[in-house]
Amino acid sequence: MSYRTQWCGEVIETMAGSRVQLAGWVHRRRDLGNLVFIDLRDRTGLLQLVFDPTRQVAAHAASHSLRNEFVITVMGTVVMRDQERINPNLATGHVEVIVDELTILAEAKPLPFLPDDHDEVDEAIRLKYRYIDLRRSRMHENLRLRDRTVQAVRRHLESEGFIEVETPILTKSTPEGARDFLVPSRLQPGRFYALPQSPQLFKQLLMIAGYERYYQIARAFRDEDLRADRQPEHTQIDVEMSFIEEEDIQNVIEAMIRRVFAETLSVDLPCPFPRLTYAEAMRRFGSDKPDMRFGMEIVDISDLAAQAEFRVFAETLVSGGVVRGLRAAGAGSSSRKDVDGLAAVAAPFGARGVSAIWVEEAGIRSPLAKFLAPEVVDAILTRMEAQPGDLLLLVADTESVAATALGALRSHLADRLKVERQGWSFLWVLDFPMFEWDAKETRYKAQHHPFTRPRTIDHTELTTRPAELGTYAYDLVLNGVELGSGSLRVSDPKMQEAIFQTLGLGEEEIRTKFGFLVEAMDYGVPPYGGIALGLDRLVMLMAGEDSIREVIAFPKTQSGSCPLTGAPSVVSNDQMKELRLKTI
Repeated sequence: MSYRTQWCGEVIETMAGSRVQLAGWVHRRRDLGNLVFIDLRDRTGLLQLVFDPTRQVAAHAASHSLRNEFVITVMGTVVMRDQERINPNLATGHVEVIVDELTILAEAKPLPFLPDDHDEVDEAIRLKYRYIDLRRSRMHENLRLRDRTVQAVRRHLESEGFIEVETPILTKSTPEGARDFLVPSRLQPGRFYALPQSPQLFKQLLMIAGYERYYQIARAFRDEDLRADRQPEHTQIDVEMSFIEEEDIQNVIEAMIRRVFAETLSVDLPCPFPRLTYAEAMRRFGSDKPDMRFGMEIVDISDLAAQAEFRVFAETLVSGGVVRGLRAAGAGSSSRKDVDGLAAVAAPFGARGVSAIWVEEAGIRSPLAKFLAPEVVDAILTRMEAQPGDLLLLVADTESVAATALGALRSHLADRLKVERQGWSFLWVLDFPMFEWDAKETRYKAQHHPFTRPRTIDHTELTTRPAELGTYAYDLVLNGVELGSGSLRVSDPKMQEAIFQTLGLGEEEIRTKFGFLVEAMDYGVPPYGGIALGLDRLVMLMAGEDSIREVIAFPKTQSGSCPLTGAPSVVSNDQMKELRLKTI
């Protein structure tokens, strides 16, 4: 049996008078008694069908039984719509098909919700019946955008001489920043595979093996708390190159992103993308992934605050801290209660308080006013470019606390004040610190991962000044969202050993966790590096969605469950016995 000669979305004016066969779902039905109108939907769009008893009695009679989401195939003739019935909102809105043959392929019982009603339906219900939710046009558009993005990535990397290599899904548990998903081995009781958090070690081995240019659209798994842009399983665009410096990788990725946007969104992105060091990003924006589509930069007024007779400022500055602030343009109508709410935003980042200055035509209004001489007030207003009607927010604390607290306030205020954020703002953030101090464990941890090349050729500096070392690490940011991280890798075995020592890893732990990679480094390692970009996050932003669940066919909920399949679920006692496992 033949089902279609044409896709619904491809029926246009030039086909008027043609006979077509179509197949799809009944999207909407309007029974006017004499005429029955059906909007037929397939993956290309909607097309109006007309059942007219004066044209074909049997088909018209059968059309009365049609209901939403019935699956049908029809034959008929394409005709132009009357002028008053043209639908300018549809690509096929100038034509319709007069049906003379109808076959019902499958009936549908009343649905828990209609695809078009998704905004009014709880997400848990939408995910339980995801196959219905996926029928809506927005999901079709999102998944087609995802497909076009992947194809553009593959075409670009192939043109640049990369080859696609698959790496194992069942692998070894290694520390990579999050908890592993573990898979018990039936053949080796008591031992476990881990699902990869990334193909990091394998792509390094591929460089050592001489493949020089590798990529993979890789599945990655992380057992961590979820949020709108995070899932337990995600997809990343994984890239690794040999005999390069960091600018080579950035140039390849920029060209790839430009191609993706040109081919999928018809957007011509300017290149090169701006670059900021990690230190500058934190100083100016309080974030290592700042949204550059608006200003509201953090301003240091430590030298001016030193002239104030305010104990909090004085004690902070004497102890090596800073006083920094933000100008919230037009927020001068904020109440004291509003400012208390802003202090609550900053508190989780360690800020002990937020001082406010209301800028008015007659001067300033603030609890700080009595501690500030007029010339100091004028200097602060000038440096912060304040205007009447603005609200100035100051934080006095350590440099790191002031930066992150004001960075959080910057994002919060941009949302609250509805600051305009249009367009596409890409940014490279470079030169991350090599280590960060973990006060709970009283030891250093790698800020990216332990194979990141530090900005030194002297491995002894890892022990003499670890807190000061930067790295050849770089993040790509889009509109305030981190798309991916990368770095040049360590190719010197002595440097790698020194990094492990600084991280407090003993020889046995190194051998157990990374022995195969450490051994491989003794057999000729080229200079190399790479990057991994989050495909889900990239497509989410391109599609204008707020959650990556809207660009993944079958996502998990925030609790990591799948309402559709019921995963995770219990398994039988026989399966547990076979794996020699038991629950406690």
